[in-house]
Amino acid sequence: MNKFFPLIIGASAIVSATYCQQESALGAKDYEHAESFMSYSTAQLIDHGSVRPNWIAGDRFWYRDLNGKGSEFILVDPATGKQSSPFDHQKLASSLSATTGKSYDGAHLPFMSFSFSGDGKSINFQAAGKQWKCDLQNYECTADASGSKAGNNKMNNTDVVSPDGKRAAFIKDYNLWVRDIATNQLTQLTTDGIKDYGYSTDNAGWKGSDAAILLWSPDSKKIATFKQDQRNVSDMYLVTTNVGKPTLKSWKYPLPGDKEIITIQRLVINVDTPKIILIQSAPDPHRATLSDDISSGGTLDDVDWKEDGSELAFVSTSRDHKQEKIRIADASTGAVREVFEETVATQYESGQGSINWRYL
Repeated sequence: MNKFFPLIIGASAIVSATYCQQESALGAKDYEHAESFMSYSTAQLIDHGSVRPNWIAGDRFWYRDLNGKGSEFILVDPATGKQSSPFDHQKLASSLSATTGKSYDGAHLPFMSFSFSGDGKSINFQAAGKQWKCDLQNYECTADASGSKAGNNKMNNTDVVSPDGKRAAFIKDYNLWVRDIATNQLTQLTTDGIKDYGYSTDNAGWKGSDAAILLWSPDSKKIATFKQDQRNVSDMYLVTTNVGKPTLKSWKYPLPGDKEIITIQRLVINVDTPKIILIQSAPDPHRATLSDDISSGGTLDDVDWKEDGSELAFVSTSRDHKQEKIRIADASTGAVREVFEETVATQYESGQGSINWRYL
């Protein structure tokens, strides 16, 4: 045996013991103290710190404002600059308190997000472990047993319900289908989808699901989505850690330096009479202005319909996130016009947790 080997072992043991002693000196209170400086702990101490817009019909948006009394939801009309309250906070709190048996007040409502119904006369939100619907005329709040809302929302983990609540889009055999919710009748919208070259696929490499990634038009007659090409992308393999034989899992996942990455060919689909309109631009990298995932928010990011469904605005993001191209497509022909382009030296990122642009 090499005479220096025992010395190395001994030195390693001393270093390891010293490291463990230093590490063990940190207790739970030390970590709790460090965590108190994280953004989710400090944000509540800053009044009027940020505006995260949630866009609604009429080119308006609402946001949640933190103040010295608690929080408040504010409705904004950018065209006029007018701000108002989207609902009576105290009436809603009183109604919800009476219904749930818990005590709430207008400055401390038990939800941070909500959505308007199609007619704007009620809101939906989650609180106390349930989905709720509150009528803004009489402020009667009732538990919503369906657990879903009409719009570009998940009916379950895979389907996306149309804004009129009549149809749900989903993926089957790499193609896109719609289901009539009332009759359960199925209609196939695409026919040429194949493995690794399918429609509305949810695979960012580092995350994915069987959900359909798309955005319904406001009139529920069109769908904005894409055909995802990952045929030449390298495979990623993992094995599960469990008692007994492990399970091998594989999926397409490009790594830094790989020449081939996942790309998307954008398109619009007419639903009533199925027809595909290809957006006349080169395939985009599977990227969004928020992250490497085109569906960070759970639906198709960086696309927005004109209110009448005639045009679709979208952003093309470069692989390195340094270049953004704002484009508008004619939904009936696929013709694209360039609006503007932005290039940064580092990396462009849109918003915090949600896309922060909208086509007005």
